[in-house]
Amino acid sequence: MARTRLAREDRYAQLVEVAWSLVRDEGTDALTLGRLADRAEVAKPVVYSHFASRAALLAALFTEFDDRQTAMLDKYLDDADDTLDGRAQAIANSYVGCALAQGRELTGVLAALEGSPELEKVKREAELAYSGRCRDVLSPFGGPTGVGPAAITAIFGAAEALSHAAVVGALDPEDARGELAELIVGVVRR
Repeated sequence: MARTRLAREDRYAQLVEVAWSLVRDEGTDALTLGRLADRAEVAKPVVYSHFASRAALLAALFTEFDDRQTAMLDKYLDDADDTLDGRAQAIANSYVGCALAQGRELTGVLAALEGSPELEKVKREAELAYSGRCRDVLSPFGGPTGVGPAAITAIFGAAEALSHAAVVGALDPEDARGELAELIVGVVRR
């Protein structure tokens, strides 16, 4: 079978998609550059030209997820009422929705990111940017001091727990979204 030559951007997108599929099917431990090359049916140098290391591949997967999560947040915020309830529901819908869309494989990638200081930094920076955006969106409703770091930490701790419960089937996704939206409103109003 002849291999198809793709444009660099298209090959990158294909490799990221195949990497997510590999993690979904076999777990994060199975994700190596050589295994990715086999699964994508490309030569190893093709994979290495996009990802210098397994760490770089994991960072790319998380970045791709983070980009989708941010785009989903923007979409929900564009459609939301300009009220605390509307914004809280938009954040809850996007956070839980993106976790559900990604599925269980995200948990393994997140765990792998915490395995090295370099990868943990990628995750931390992305989380700070996302939570900062949400803080900006919620601050007009938080009184004279806005929404503080402790409140944002509480909101996203709950968001992570509720999303995970929805992904593994311990909670109905609508219950997770609703609970998170209510929690956001409660934390911001206190």
